[in-house]
Amino acid sequence: MSRDTILLDHICEVEAAALMRGGRLEDLLVDVDAPRPGTIYRAIADRPIKGQGGMFLRTPDGPAFLRQVKGLAPGQVMLVQVTGYAEPGKALPVTQKLLFKSRYAIVTPEAPGLNISRSIRDEARRDALLEVAHAQMGGDAMGLILRSSCADAEAGEIAEDIRAMADLAAAVMADTEGEAEVLTEGDGPHQLAWRDWAAPADVITAKGSFGEEGVLDALDALSGSQTPLSAGASMFIEPTRALVAVDVNTGGDATPAAGLKANLSAARELPRQLRLRGLGGQITLDLAPMAKKDRRQFEHALRAAFRGDNIDTALVGWTPLGHFELQRKRDRAPLEIALT
Repeated sequence: MSRDTILLDHICEVEAAALMRGGRLEDLLVDVDAPRPGTIYRAIADRPIKGQGGMFLRTPDGPAFLRQVKGLAPGQVMLVQVTGYAEPGKALPVTQKLLFKSRYAIVTPEAPGLNISRSIRDEARRDALLEVAHAQMGGDAMGLILRSSCADAEAGEIAEDIRAMADLAAAVMADTEGEAEVLTEGDGPHQLAWRDWAAPADVITAKGSFGEEGVLDALDALSGSQTPLSAGASMFIEPTRALVAVDVNTGGDATPAAGLKANLSAARELPRQLRLRGLGGQITLDLAPMAKKDRRQFEHALRAAFRGDNIDTALVGWTPLGHFELQRKRDRAPLEIALT
């Protein structure tokens, strides 16, 4: 078997997908009763918010909030796309920069040009992919990005994917008249797994596979705030309404390098924990004590860890109190909400 296993199952009749790597839960997607990221609306401008440079919009699923609305007027019809999950009590975050994303292709109506993922470095392969892109999009005003999953894919599959996304984009972009309406739904967990987990993997679709393959046991471990780290260290991940607090402890290690070792271990594990727990927004790290000269080593480890994560995360930096702050996109619902 390959190192990766993708499981498509349900949790309490709710669609879910899990990615196991080397027997460990690496990623988890759970559907929730909320508009999915990627959903596209025909929305109606409602009222501007002075001082914030934004405007509330009317959608069939409730109010949405759009930033950078210069030139928009109340009553104006526009197409917007959900960018993430709303915080409790807040409007849906949306954007006017629509993306039509599939396994191999991303069609960008407002950003013309043909682009290939920088992770594909073989020049002969890039040239072959450009030929496919020109054949499908030649003369089209919309833009196209070919994803890293195109590296080993068949040309026919890529072409079919491009054409499907381009046709969908053309149909949606032309549907600009009428009342507020859902034009396309965002992808669910099983579709997202097919779309984004493109590395070679064994796929298991049998009912009950979550229990048989250890996913449910891993979820039990995620129900608490404590996460064990190497050498007896640990970190506690506790979401509040304002931010996510992460506290790193050295445990029983009393050696001079204990703090640095615990913090480096936390840096390597943090992206996985935030991904599995569905946490985003402002994140503050209260690290174990370490010398200021070790901060750069910690930052390098943290940056390397998040480089392999597919959720946008900004490493903001140090506070006067010695905490480290991050800002992470809320493109998943918190696990505690998803499982209730």
